[in-house]
Amino acid sequence: MEFRLAEIQDLPEIKSVYKQIIKAMDNEGIQIWDDIYPCDYFEDDIKNKRLYILIKNQKIISAFALCNENRGEKFVKWENNNAKSLYLDRFAVKKNYQKKGIASLMLEKAKQVASNLGAKYLRLFVVDINKPAINFYQKKGFKRVDGRYIEVFGDGFKLREYGYEIKLLEITK
Repeated sequence: MEFRLAEIQDLPEIKSVYKQIIKAMDNEGIQIWDDIYPCDYFEDDIKNKRLYILIKNQKIISAFALCNENRGEKFVKWENNNAKSLYLDRFAVKKNYQKKGIASLMLEKAKQVASNLGAKYLRLFVVDINKPAINFYQKKGFKRVDGRYIEVFGDGFKLREYGYEIKLLEITK
């Protein structure tokens, strides 16, 4: 398997993979992503060198973005607001690779990259109805912090998001 930053030529495949993931999530009743999010963010993620992909057999099977900020960051109480943190966003694993350790591998990669970039915490937001993600992050040592971010869309649709964080270990290079 190859782990690397995504490149602009990867964009069509990334979007295709995520459209499959969105369809599977919809079928499971986790209707939190759509045609706009997250796919419309990937080009900017690539240009800003924050989208990472995992390739197996020359196919993208997982991806995530590591961002410097998140719209919800001021609505929750982090352990240390002043510590450098990165936000794990748009994290997904292709359906036929789920439950095979890929998410755990990618989470470790995210922690390594974030630590190497000087972050003391890896943070993320999870929509309250995404029970599989909540269970996964808690199992991996992420702690839910007080507060929540409510994202309201133009049509009145609301997503309630909880903040989670994990303190990163110092990695010696």
